[in-house]
Amino acid sequence: MLPDELDDPLIPDEDVKYITQQEYIAKINELKNEVLDAWSVGDHFKSLKLSVKVARLLRDTTLLQFYPTLFSLATDILDMLGDMVWERIKRKAEYLEDGIQFHALPEDFQASDVCSDAKETCHNWFCKIGSIRDLLPRIFMELAILPCWRFLRDDFTDVVQRLLAMMRGFGSPLASAYCHLYLVYRVQKLPACHNEYLITCIRDINLMMVSIISSKETTDDGSDVSKESFIHLLEPPMEYIVKSIFKDRKQGSNILVNDRLARTLSELFGKSSCVSLVLNHLLKELPTEAIRSNALRILDLIECSVGSSIDQCLNYRLLGFRLYETDAPMEMVNMVLERVIQDICQYPDLDTYLKVVDGYVDIILHNQMKSELEVLLEGIAERASNKWLSDAELESLQSVFIKILGHTKCLEDILELNALAEIIDAMRGTSKNSINMRILEIATRNGIIKSPSIIQFLFEVGQSLHKGKDSANMLNSDNQSLQRLLLRFVHMVDFGTDWERHLAFLIECRASFASFDEMKESLVHHANCLVMKTLKDAKQHLSFARSCLAFSEATIPSITTPAKQLFLYLETAEVALTSSLVCHSDGLIDSALSSLQSLVFEDSRLQLDVDRIICIIQKLSGLLIMVPGNPMHGVTHIPKKLLSLVNSHSWRITPRLRVRTLCTNILLLAALSQHNLPYYPTGIKEVPGNNLLYFDEPSYHEELSSFCSYLLQDLLFAIKQESSPTARGSLALEACNCIASVLKMDDSVMCLCNELVEIAKSCLSTKHNYLLSTSNFLAKHLQVAN
Repeated sequence: MLPDELDDPLIPDEDVKYITQQEYIAKINELKNEVLDAWSVGDHFKSLKLSVKVARLLRDTTLLQFYPTLFSLATDILDMLGDMVWERIKRKAEYLEDGIQFHALPEDFQASDVCSDAKETCHNWFCKIGSIRDLLPRIFMELAILPCWRFLRDDFTDVVQRLLAMMRGFGSPLASAYCHLYLVYRVQKLPACHNEYLITCIRDINLMMVSIISSKETTDDGSDVSKESFIHLLEPPMEYIVKSIFKDRKQGSNILVNDRLARTLSELFGKSSCVSLVLNHLLKELPTEAIRSNALRILDLIECSVGSSIDQCLNYRLLGFRLYETDAPMEMVNMVLERVIQDICQYPDLDTYLKVVDGYVDIILHNQMKSELEVLLEGIAERASNKWLSDAELESLQSVFIKILGHTKCLEDILELNALAEIIDAMRGTSKNSINMRILEIATRNGIIKSPSIIQFLFEVGQSLHKGKDSANMLNSDNQSLQRLLLRFVHMVDFGTDWERHLAFLIECRASFASFDEMKESLVHHANCLVMKTLKDAKQHLSFARSCLAFSEATIPSITTPAKQLFLYLETAEVALTSSLVCHSDGLIDSALSSLQSLVFEDSRLQLDVDRIICIIQKLSGLLIMVPGNPMHGVTHIPKKLLSLVNSHSWRITPRLRVRTLCTNILLLAALSQHNLPYYPTGIKEVPGNNLLYFDEPSYHEELSSFCSYLLQDLLFAIKQESSPTARGSLALEACNCIASVLKMDDSVMCLCNELVEIAKSCLSTKHNYLLSTSNFLAKHLQVAN
């Protein structure tokens, strides 16, 4: 029998109310060091005495929330003592007192392999622990050295069953549950032990939970903690034990599969009801084979489970998820769904209803059970009508609809669901946006969209998304994805030959999606395309073309980027010219010049994009070849305006840009001076070019010649303004090639070309390839001219 001081408390009673949690933990850690120190000097009795004091602490459950921490700290010390006792007995079994090894125990040794001296030492340890008067510390201490039973016997079943029976004498359910946990943990240190003891542990904890739930008092520990909170304190032991059952899947299957699950479940819960929290963890761990073959039995347990430790709907939901994993036969799926739908129809609350639906929607969609899906959606619509949905309900709705949309191949299948639109209307915020985004993704996956009803539905979806976008950050990824989807939607819409309806659709899109330039730019492109599509219908074309051009002319100025405005004005002007609407094209070209001025002058702090401006000027000049000259202002009116614009911003215009502009104008004048223009607008009727309007008119050619002379003088001056010798030489050669290619090589032109070559020679190497090829080109032209 141990001395009485072995049972002294760690902390005197009068000091308990003054000690803090941190101080309490510090004293336990200090005691751990004392146990180690005592063992290291050979005072094994003192180590045991101190360990018993630690085990006594586990009787105190007054601080319920602290008990799991206390259990972890205390069992860490008990594990340490158990390991030291194991090593001491094992050493006696393998070594003589003088340290010479006389025997080596194998990993899977039997009790018969252990010498009598080691067995006696082991027996003494169990006797010392068996003499502890208090039940709880005695059991915890025996569990600490439980693996040492291997030195005495080969079968441990009766030892484990004895300890389980003793645990039923605990007054505290909390201490009992954690003692069961420690037993399972220590039994796993023994060789393979039959897992029936785990079933007993689960049954014992379930009975304790049922007792707590059914009691009228708050808890058996006299605290103010609610029953639900107290039940959740028992959850870690129960969860660990359930996981231990299936730790070895093969062994777990032997217990709970192969027609034994029903019997095992009966053993688990007996005549008492199953606590919902216990069943929840069991459902998480059961093998898929067990779920598949016993789904109806599990459903029975869910329906009769007790306690509000976890909502019953979560067990229904979890069964649905697990059943989906099993690929269960249709007959069973139908039976389970029929019962589940009957049960959840009694739920007036949308949140609980949705949680269950979310668990079964995958099964329904996988098995194409459209009628069941309709029933569940109608139930959702009924509970969501005239109700402000909570965040949890919105999240569940989003999950349900994402799954439905994930199984949907085309938009028509979605629209066939009667309650879908009503439910989406009841949603809001990011959840609604996520659903609408997914709908747009499905609708724009492939092909074109022709159905007016679908177009209207998607338009409303787009409106809802656009209104809910983050206008404060238009560059975030969600907004960019939305813009891409809306652009694709507009691109895929096709009203066939109903051109007026299509234009009305574009007008609606401009009104609804006008916050980003890409959409407005796309709408102008579509309007111009509509004009080109109606070219064959001469009766309708002109009036419709005017409407489309008016739409484009009103839309382009709202685009914030001048460069985009420019290209759209030029594109629309070309469309107007093709439609024989010359007045419209003149106005659009004037607008393009205004945009070009804005582009050049938009921000003096920004570096000018010379290449882009050159591209725009070349495109404009190419268009002007087809545009009839204005008799009031002259044929060179627009080129002169362009040159005036460039000269008016000489402080911003680089010599390269100015030279390129002048060369482009020279090429334009050369094209206009021909008897046959290089190309004409091809539309519903021919638009006469300048070659026909001013056919061999002397004043026409005089105007072209006069303006060309001015351009040649300005060109030479602009080249000399370039400060970089290399750039100046390259510009001189470029101008020389341009002039020699399109102008008649008379004495003045030849003189100018020679001067340009001399400038290039002064700036570039005499072996420069561009210089050599230009010189050869001039020599050939001179020979032809002579």
